[in-house]
Amino acid sequence: MADDLAQLSDDELLRYARQILLDGWDMDAQLRLKSARVVIIGAGGLGCPASETLVRAGVGYVHLIDDDAIEASNLQRQTLFLPEDIGQSKALTAAAMLARINPLIEAYGTVARLDEDNAYELLNLASGKPDLLLDCTDNFATRDVINRISVHYRIPLLSASAIAMQGQLALFEPPLDTGCYHCVFGALVHDEVADERTCANSGVLASTTAVMGNLQANTALQYLGLTKNPLTNKLLIWDGRQMQQRLMGYRKDPECPVCSSPD
Repeated sequence: MADDLAQLSDDELLRYARQILLDGWDMDAQLRLKSARVVIIGAGGLGCPASETLVRAGVGYVHLIDDDAIEASNLQRQTLFLPEDIGQSKALTAAAMLARINPLIEAYGTVARLDEDNAYELLNLASGKPDLLLDCTDNFATRDVINRISVHYRIPLLSASAIAMQGQLALFEPPLDTGCYHCVFGALVHDEVADERTCANSGVLASTTAVMGNLQANTALQYLGLTKNPLTNKLLIWDGRQMQQRLMGYRKDPECPVCSSPD
């Protein structure tokens, strides 16, 4: 224990004291968070609450990737932004706010749209793989691309969605070969039909993104701190209108063109 204590500063011990005391959590779990490297794609309705909770909990390195700018309509649910931020980069503004919230961690923002061509560079894979990807985007086509990147580089992917008063959440682990996003949601046509339901045209209650972003963070904290996937082969479905939550099982599709085909 003495060696463990030496790896957290006095400021860290004070900041994370209530978490370290938690039954089922311990110093080792907190140290795993400190050394964890997380990349979040999308710094909007999901990315804001998810990243804030991870940073407050002590995840040591958070990198946000988003090519969008802050608009007035974002302020209803994107909790890291203020009115004076309108027109600024979401990724850079969010990263700056996260660094203010917890100066003991590293937070970075990149203004870019992640795709299969730039993934190696944007994810900084030359220096090693991130421990976890968080998909906080708002359309199926982008999620499909992120899934392909996750499978190709064998990086765990925590994917969430939120729209209206409902959301979904799943954690896929390519190294364990237990299935991927495509196994659950199938083929997608990259056109307006596939992406027609977004927050921009279907609406979203402010609490929906807050709940789903924090469920995403809760799953990430368990995965990173306790090395436990609470959603192995399960899709979490949350219904805010009915105040109900359920788990739906899924299996790897042996015919999946993404995770069952050779590279």
